[in-house]
Amino acid sequence: MSVRRADSLGGRAAVVGIGATEFSKDSGRSELKLAVEAVRAALDDAGLTPADVDGLVTFTMDTSPEIAVAQAAGIGELSFFSRIHYGGGAACATVQQAAMAVASGVADVVVCYRAFNERSGRRFGSGVQQREPTAEGAALGWNLPFGLLTPASWVAMAAQRYLHTYGLTPDVFGHVAVTDRRHAARNPAAYFYGKPITLADHAASRWIVEPLRLLDCCQETDGGQAIVVTSAERARDLRRPPAVIVAAAQGAGRAQEQMTSFYRDDLTGLPETGVVARQLWRGSGLTPSDIDVGILYDHFTPFVLMQLEEFGFCALGEAAGFVAADALPLNTHGGQLGEAYLHGMNGIAEAVRQIRGSSVNQVSGAARTLVTAGTGVPTSGLILGTDD
Repeated sequence: MSVRRADSLGGRAAVVGIGATEFSKDSGRSELKLAVEAVRAALDDAGLTPADVDGLVTFTMDTSPEIAVAQAAGIGELSFFSRIHYGGGAACATVQQAAMAVASGVADVVVCYRAFNERSGRRFGSGVQQREPTAEGAALGWNLPFGLLTPASWVAMAAQRYLHTYGLTPDVFGHVAVTDRRHAARNPAAYFYGKPITLADHAASRWIVEPLRLLDCCQETDGGQAIVVTSAERARDLRRPPAVIVAAAQGAGRAQEQMTSFYRDDLTGLPETGVVARQLWRGSGLTPSDIDVGILYDHFTPFVLMQLEEFGFCALGEAAGFVAADALPLNTHGGQLGEAYLHGMNGIAEAVRQIRGSSVNQVSGAARTLVTAGTGVPTSGLILGTDD
């Protein structure tokens, strides 16, 4: 394996604004309107105006083009616009792209956004309805004929192997669900506000695809989230305490596919997450012991356990005990299981709140937060920190 130097991005850009719509099951408005509401809210949070923005970043899956959002939000000329592929794996990469644009001088203020009617409109959990004749479609052709049609069914394959390898039962996944819902119960913005669950509730929930139960699967949400990024220097003069981008990374593993990488030598881990983890630790000079809060992408509970192991917070097969012991504050907003499923963008916002000291489940003295993006797909990650 080649050795690469630490990146020079760290500390040069910061998140200065976060904004979101309400999280619902039926927004009653277009995805473009949701995007614009979130963008304007994030700019207001930062103390900036649409006229300050010269860059936009979103997901390839977003239906609201950058120029449409710019026009509807009152943003003028754009010097930078970009989109990231691979669904939820794009979340942290949108901020990385924004930070690179700012650090290189291509743009001054970049807004990252994601908005969809994922409950009242297109529901990802309904599975593959049709597939265009692309290379990715051909790869899925090895799995779809055998009934592997939904994200839950794809994740279940790896989850089953994980349990078998380490001699565990599906109940271990319940620790993630209970932790998320405990935090969501205290978060007024969360869909499951006031609704904690127990391990018994998890075990009693119906099977979706064994070994995944209903409470192992994230919810479906209508809503929008936006993140404002600018230089660390400019950030110090704005309305909110900046969340400095300490490190950012993307990663795809060997033999990577979109959630169906079943032909690897080992199904018990997430190699793409390992690629991101190595870059983040190397680029930041930090270790797991330096992280105060973990905001880990939780579309399915088993992949939260695997992420903890890939990042080195605990040994292989021991993540369930790590979570049960509350060894690291996790998903303090409630995660996608408890707050909202916004392709991970709401997790970035929670990491910012922890750095600001304004989370409803604030961790005392939080100075470094780790954020991850979608797993099972090419992915990304961030470490955010205080301006010290």
